[in-house]
Order: sequence, then structure tokens, then C-alpha cells
Amino acid sequence: MHFSRRDVLKHAGCGCLTLPLFDICRPRSAAADHESRMPVEDRLHVLAPGAVRLEGYLESYIERSINAWNKGVLPYKALVDFFRTGRPKVVIGKDSLELFASGEMWGKAVRSSAMLYRYTGDPELKTLLRATVADLLATKRENGSISCSPVEKQPDGPAGDIWERSYVLLGLDDYYQWVEQDPHVLQAMIDEADATLAQVGPPPKTRIVELGWSPTRVESSAILAPMLRLYRRTGDVRYLTFARYIVETEGGAKGHNLIDEVLRGLDPVEVGGIYPKVYETLLYFAGVAEYHRATGNDRWGRACLELYRQVRDNEITLTGNSGGDEPYHPNVRGEAWDNTAFEQTNPNIRRMMETCAGVTWLEFCSHVLRLTGDPIVMDYVELYAYNGLIGAQKPAGDGFSYVNLLNGVKTDREGWGATIANVYITCCNLNGPLGLAYLPYLAVMSDQEGLVVNLYNAGEAHWRAPAGEIRLIIQTRYPLDGRIRIHVRPSAPQRFTVKLRIPAWSQMTTLKVNRSPFEARPGSYARVERRWMEGDLIELDLDMRCRLIRAKQGLTEGSDRYQALVRGPVVLARDENIDPHFSEPVAIVAQNGLVEIKSTQTSRPGTNMQFEVPTSTGPIPMVDYASVDSWQGKRVQTWLPLPQSTG
Repeated sequence: MHFSRRDVLKHAGCGCLTLPLFDICRPRSAAADHESRMPVEDRLHVLAPGAVRLEGYLESYIERSINAWNKGVLPYKALVDFFRTGRPKVVIGKDSLELFASGEMWGKAVRSSAMLYRYTGDPELKTLLRATVADLLATKRENGSISCSPVEKQPDGPAGDIWERSYVLLGLDDYYQWVEQDPHVLQAMIDEADATLAQVGPPPKTRIVELGWSPTRVESSAILAPMLRLYRRTGDVRYLTFARYIVETEGGAKGHNLIDEVLRGLDPVEVGGIYPKVYETLLYFAGVAEYHRATGNDRWGRACLELYRQVRDNEITLTGNSGGDEPYHPNVRGEAWDNTAFEQTNPNIRRMMETCAGVTWLEFCSHVLRLTGDPIVMDYVELYAYNGLIGAQKPAGDGFSYVNLLNGVKTDREGWGATIANVYITCCNLNGPLGLAYLPYLAVMSDQEGLVVNLYNAGEAHWRAPAGEIRLIIQTRYPLDGRIRIHVRPSAPQRFTVKLRIPAWSQMTTLKVNRSPFEARPGSYARVERRWMEGDLIELDLDMRCRLIRAKQGLTEGSDRYQALVRGPVVLARDENIDPHFSEPVAIVAQNGLVEIKSTQTSRPGTNMQFEVPTSTGPIPMVDYASVDSWQGKRVQTWLPLPQSTG
């Protein structure tokens, strides 16, 4: 996939920068804010804040999160207090120890709330955000840092100080971009970055790959993304120089040049050696995508695209996430790449598919989608959104599972975290709402020709074209069925293009505009260019036939003796809540890989959809994976075992 390029900024070179590596501590005023133009421009662009509004299916999950979590139990003040009084204590064995990296919590909370404010414009959310940002800025230390570590202990490696600062910068930047362009916030970001530049870098400073808690210290290199955001915002070349140091001098990890390893074709399970941690590595590569935009060097773009392809092909599971504990990385608690696409039926797996990993995969996919305009990327966003993401949310919306199983007790709240102000907070129930906020962000976008429709949830989108405002009204029950009707309402007749994502799984699609047929190829954007007028109607019908999928062969003998059902983008599962025989082997009746399932009344409140599925011994009930409630210990069977006599 070719990455577009523009003339390179005079201070960015051609990717072979000649910037000084040591003179990067000059102070800069917040008055310099000007949103630098980047050498690489995205092919797809997000619409303005508030321009997309969802209804129904996905919106219900977003509303629950906003009300129960972001405006509900989330203790913003207690998270700010870590920067005043230090990290909270957790009990491990007989010892009370400081919870490393806990300063990330505030940034994650504010990131999701700011993105959700971008979507809703909710004044209550804005009031909460204003208050917590002002509270955080009051904790600034004498060297300009916002850190849980006192100045004399900085940069505090094992405590995760630089990782925490990454999230301080990300949280403040999202607030500044989506909520309020307060110059005090920008100055705080500059001061935080400058304090970091004064402490971290080539000797005699502390090398970034010596800071962190993991064997490769990749988590500290994740500060790459917010540093490049600040470079874009201020034009201060020192932040681009620091990014160059992280990527080109240190390679992103201790003892590993992650970009070299990806471009050499290493599988994700091998990238980073003994610690191929999904979440932190993907966050680093989100920074590499920003580095590609900032330098214009295709090497960094190719590395992002190659990582995306490798993860897609080797790691993504049935429900759109990745990572596991067996057989490759049993000590990384299900949070490392594990050849998961092949090992997802391994019966020895106890933890897999960390929510942080899934949300950061979604965020990384958003970079690849915007850079390439490849509709297949959105297929993987949709897969995770309708299955892994909403399937991890607690029924009331007040948090997310830490990891998720395909077979067994689906949800597990236990992981890195602590009880803060009587709320059990983990990295994952902080990151889950950010994944939800990305859905309207990507649902409808624009390009140089017009509008691009990526998700088919019911709702509206508004776009200001050169000749006037365009309004799309999407009417559908999708994914309950595949019937989608889009009313195009321009303020005045005008010519532009509407591109509609045709999922790769939709092998039989019909597309009409004002009853005239248009081509709709699987895995592409159907391009409709015309002079649009009030009353024009797009009719799209996607292929919602249920598909039978066989598992791939992993290391464990018999790992390929499983089958699964997928209808449209939705994975089906057997639910112990309604089916006492949920885990028994079964032979699904299929013809040419398709299964004739019958929609039935749901057995439990909160279930999105339920079907009667034919088997050789009679019908069985199955529901959408996301609806299975395992929070009280009930189990799920997503990969269905075949009877021993079945080939």
C-alpha cells in the first residue's frame, strides 16, 4: 500500500534528519501554538466534533459508559491526588508496595471523557473535565513536571514515571483538542515535555530504554506519540528531535529495534523478544505512525502497515482482539502476542485478549485507516467493536473486563489496578470507554472526493462541503439485519462522492441509488459519484447469512477440532445462562459453509439477539457473544468442539 507524501518541511529533512540530538532543552512559550502542517497527509479525515450521532445498538453501550462510568463512579480527584501524595499502596503477600504506573489512570480517564465529549458535547462532562484538568495543573512540580515522583527521584524508572507522563500528555492533549483550547493546558504540556527532555536522552542523561518496569522498557518509548502531537501543535523542532532519538537511536526497546524486527518479517510473537507486550507495543507504533506523518519517510509508514498485516493475520481472534498466556508467554498474564489466531482454541489458555490490547489495536487501526484509506482495516475495527469491545463491558456500563475468554468464564475483572475511592480501577476499565469513543470518530469520514461511510449503525452525519452542508440519515437495525437505508440531504444540489464500505464477508450485496443498481464488491468501497439532491436514497443490503468457520491448527493437538458461527460481523456463542449443555460437542448442519439459523425470542433481558441453530442431534440456542453475561460466573462456548467421529 503506497503512502502519500508532500514536500518535506525544511526542518524535517527526508526522514534522515540532521537535527542536533543534545540541544533540546530550550524553553518555548505556549504562544507558539500553530498546528504545524505535516509532510504526509491522511487520505481519510474525521468529521468535525458532534458531526456524527449514533442511535440504538452501539449508542446504548456508549450511553451506559458515559452515565455509569465517565460521569458516574470515576473518582477524578483521587486520581489527581497521586500526583500530590504519591502512588497508592497495594498489598502483595505481606508487603504494602507502591502501585507502579498508577499515574496513567488520570490520563486514561480524561482521554476517554474528552473523546466522548467530542461526540456528545455533554455540558456535565465538560464541567467534570474542566475541574479535573485545573486540579491536575495545580500539581505541577518546581521543574515543570506533572509526576507522581518527587523531582529528586526523577526520572523514576521502575515506578513507570515516563509511561505516566505519556498519559498525562495524551490526556491534556485530548482535552485541549476536543474540549477547550486553554493556553494554560498547552503550557502545561510544554512544561511536562521540557522536563522530560531535560532528564531523558543520550548520556549523560538517562537513556529511555533504561526507564520502565519491563525487560525491554518498551512502555517508556510510548511517549513518542504525545511528543509528536506536541510537535504538531507547537512546531517546536526539539520534540521531533526527541522522537528521532526514540525511534532511530534507541529503536523503541532495550536490546531491540522494533521497526527493524517488523520490517524483517518477524511474527508479532517474536517482536521485542521475551516481552512482546501487545498494548505498549501498539501504543509505540501509534507514535511511529505520527513519526511517518511528521517526517515523510515511507520506512516508518511501511513498518506500521507491516505490523498491522502481521497482527491481522497471526494474532486477531474470532472476536477481534489478540494476546494470550499459552503456549509462548505464560508469565505475561495473557497480555502478550501469542500467535493467538492459531492458539485461540488452546485449552490451556487461562487469560487472553486484554481490553487495553483491543482498544489500542482499534486506535492503531484508526491510524492505518486514515493513512491508507483501506476499507479492510475497518472490517477489523467492526469485528472488535461488535464482539470483543462491547462484550467486555459490564452490563450496567460501570467498567470493563480486564481479559476475556472465548471458552469458559468470559470476563475477569482481576489484573493490574487497585481500589481507589471505593472503586476498583484497572487499566482496562479505564481504556474500554476510549474504544467506544472511537466508534463515532470513525463511523463516517471524509476524503478529497466526499463522504466515506464505515459503520452502519443507525444515526446521522453532517459534513460541510464547499457548496453547502450535507446530511446523511442512516436508517437500519444493523447488525440485527443487513437492510440499510441512507437518505442523502444536501442543502443545495451538488456533485460529490459517497463511498460505502462493503465488508469482505458480504459476498452477496445489493446496492441501489434511487433504485438504480451499483457495483458492490466485497472488501472494497462502493463509490457513488453523482449530483446529489434532496430526497436521494441509497439502499444497501448486506449478506447476513451465517458462516461456519473452522479453527486453525495450533501447537496443541486437536486445536483445529473446533468450529464457530459468525453472522455478518457478529460472533455467536452458546451461553450457560440459557443452555445447560453449552459445552458439549456438536455437529452443526451446514451446506457450503453456510448455516440456516432461525431468529427467536431472546431468553434473557439484555441479550441483543438469539437464534435456533440446526445440529445433527437437534436445534440449539445461540446468542451474540457480546450479550453473554459471565459476571456471576456463568460460562460461554464460542469455539464449539466437534464430536470425535467428525472429521
